[in-house]
Amino acid sequence: MPRDFDPRLLRAFVATAEELHFTRAASRLYVAQQALSRDIRRLERDLGKSLFVRTTRQVALTPEGVRLLPYARDVLAAHDAFSLAASAREVRPLLVDVGDLVATGNQVLEETRRTHPELELVARFHSGLTGAAREILDGSLDASFGRFAGLAPAVAAQLAHRPVRYERMAVLLPDDHALCSNDRIPLKALAGQTLYAAAGNQSAAEWTDLATRLFAGHGIHLAEPFPEIEGPEEFMRVIRKRGWWVLASTEFIDVPGMARRLLSDPVPLSPLSLVWRVGLDHPALDALVDTARRLAREHHWLDLPPDAWLPSEDRAAMQEDAVTHAGRPSR
Repeated sequence: MPRDFDPRLLRAFVATAEELHFTRAASRLYVAQQALSRDIRRLERDLGKSLFVRTTRQVALTPEGVRLLPYARDVLAAHDAFSLAASAREVRPLLVDVGDLVATGNQVLEETRRTHPELELVARFHSGLTGAAREILDGSLDASFGRFAGLAPAVAAQLAHRPVRYERMAVLLPDDHALCSNDRIPLKALAGQTLYAAAGNQSAAEWTDLATRLFAGHGIHLAEPFPEIEGPEEFMRVIRKRGWWVLASTEFIDVPGMARRLLSDPVPLSPLSLVWRVGLDHPALDALVDTARRLAREHHWLDLPPDAWLPSEDRAAMQEDAVTHAGRPSR
């Protein structure tokens, strides 16, 4: 039956064999010479073999000591490799849904990549936090950006979030329309218009809900439900073909033939959070959260204009120093 040997005893053997001097070997191992001698005697007793010939003038290996030395080195190398592997933190790529290239989420991700080049953050370009949240919970996605207050309570309870930005809401309309002569368009000027706000796209239900709340009482119509539109080219094709105006934000793609104008009176805001699964432990997530916090403060992304429009539950969720649930505490 194979016997187990204490790695400490093997280290005493190897150090003494390489130094051939008990005092130097003890110093190398940061132990007392008496303790080293005791460990060597114990190993010899366990083996039933003498490893060293000791005289008053010198220390030498016995033939058995010469034979066993390379095996002891191999065992210690394997032990050290195992200890390193066991203590090392697994660092896999962090998969983050950022929406699109011009989105705030991608700005945060790119800045994190710039300041932490040793980490790997992989971007995915889909839209909609409702769909992303399902994937975060099933483990196929690590983090995403979007309107946290728009998630179902049972889903939100399993997620953590960091408020990042209040994006100004805007409208995309034909660039030859009379309203394009204004830098800002009052909300009441959209009365009678039909705007696309992702109705029918179950992955972005939180955005449709926000639009429905904004349009209520203003005579603005929500475009009929339409399947999820994948990619900017297909989005542009559908929008142009159906003649829809689009509810968007300042951080949205440019659409040829359409102009983007800010909405005003009041100023509607799209609340954006970084969202991840409670308990997720990853150095790239730590870096992403820290970068989001820093950029929000440097660029005043969480400053509310005095005439802001925002549902009350979004105001509560977007308190800068109140990350909900057990994710990362405010620092």
